[in-house]
Amino acid sequence: MNWYEIDNHIKANLMNYILSIDQGTTSSRTILIDAGGKPVGKAQKEFNQYFPKPSWVEHNPEEIWKSQLETISKVLSDTKISPKDISAVGITNQRETVVAFDSKTGKPIYNAIVWQCRRTVNKCEELKLKYKSIIKEKTGLEIDAYFSGPKMEWIIENVKEAKELIKEKRLRFGTIDSWLIWNLTGKKEFYTDPSNASRTMLYNIKENKYDDKLMSLFQIEEWMLPKVLKSNGEFGYTDPDLFGTSIPIRAVLGDQQAALFGNACFNTGDVKVTYGTGGFLLINIGDKFKLVDNLITTIAWSIDNSPTYAIEGSTFISGAIIQWLRDGLGIIKDASETESLAISLDSNEGVYLVPALSGLGAPYWDGNARGIIIGLTRGTTKAHIVRAALESMAYQIADLVVPVKELLTKESFIKADGGATKNNFLLQFQADLLNMNIVRSSQAEATAIGVGYLTGLSTGIWKSKEDIQKLWKTNELFLPRKNRLEEYKKWKEAVKRSFRWN
Repeated sequence: MNWYEIDNHIKANLMNYILSIDQGTTSSRTILIDAGGKPVGKAQKEFNQYFPKPSWVEHNPEEIWKSQLETISKVLSDTKISPKDISAVGITNQRETVVAFDSKTGKPIYNAIVWQCRRTVNKCEELKLKYKSIIKEKTGLEIDAYFSGPKMEWIIENVKEAKELIKEKRLRFGTIDSWLIWNLTGKKEFYTDPSNASRTMLYNIKENKYDDKLMSLFQIEEWMLPKVLKSNGEFGYTDPDLFGTSIPIRAVLGDQQAALFGNACFNTGDVKVTYGTGGFLLINIGDKFKLVDNLITTIAWSIDNSPTYAIEGSTFISGAIIQWLRDGLGIIKDASETESLAISLDSNEGVYLVPALSGLGAPYWDGNARGIIIGLTRGTTKAHIVRAALESMAYQIADLVVPVKELLTKESFIKADGGATKNNFLLQFQADLLNMNIVRSSQAEATAIGVGYLTGLSTGIWKSKEDIQKLWKTNELFLPRKNRLEEYKKWKEAVKRSFRWN
């Protein structure tokens, strides 16, 4: 099927469905969205996390692809909707995670190095001595192991097969979106979008292109990387052998940028917070590039090659701390227990948990920080630790919001999404801590919905952002009730105790 035929396919199916692929850090999800913007089917599958050394985090790229394919198949099976009734596919994904593969065989040469992985901390510390300001000016990023470029260089230096493949120009590095596109299109297309490219530390976000100077710092050549298309570009079409028909892929966004879009944060100053595996603050700053100390500037999306920028603060461990309480410590069986345990106490009674299990992200950028629980007494129970974990999620967001309050207006409020927003204690504590109104989005799945909205905008299901704005709904409003300043001061002291432990 050529693009003329695909466009006709789209026009003939304007009132049909969007397949929204949401590939996350701990699970792969697929949501089917109708022309009214409502999810009509959803499937989710967790996949394995690998920790080969302390602070190293890996995924198996083939497991990611298999789990994503399974969720697509399950959604189609459960809803009994024909792939021929799907207008287009949108992809949103965990960012910064790197897959290296052989372009001839299509096979990965190493596990995916996950955004949380800290193996490149030493390399990043070296770069800071000479290139900190240059990289910040070009990419908007702080130098940190979080981002993709150092991970790519690590593979070149440590995976024997990599240098052999470079000689034959067969080595490819992609973020998860490009890995999915590669597989969805039958290993024919290798693309990414600016929201993902801007996370690699290789992409000049002012000039909207890969930067030769930056690539040379990490031994990367442009032929190794996916071509960058606009976020609502034409990313190829699915291999007909997968679903029995070819479906165009018409939108790609990194997960946090997709959540910004899904929360209809289209105006300068609009702000959202996602409580996911990590915690993420994004503020739409429009089309003017701006830098903020200790936070990052990123491309939110590029629609028709016109970039919109965002200020972002990222914390590495947010909801993942609850997963650790469940799987690592075994003190809870399910995340749903945490709210009742937290409200069983009148306060944290001096117990603080700093979740620096993968170092600290913004605004500290300390790759050698390590997690601590402080303030323990003989009277401390699991309820104190659970409450301290929930509070840590809110404290970390406060650390991001406080430095950029001047970018907000008196009328500004935070749109909150992500699985942890089901927890009323968390959102009320956040409102108190920031002395700001917090609105829980009716769409906890804002990442998948967001790229679905962009896909629908690309295919004509919605004519404008104003149409999408009408789809966003408030679930519940949380107003500040209590001054938490003294508790916040104690948190800041606890964070200092976690610095440079490793």
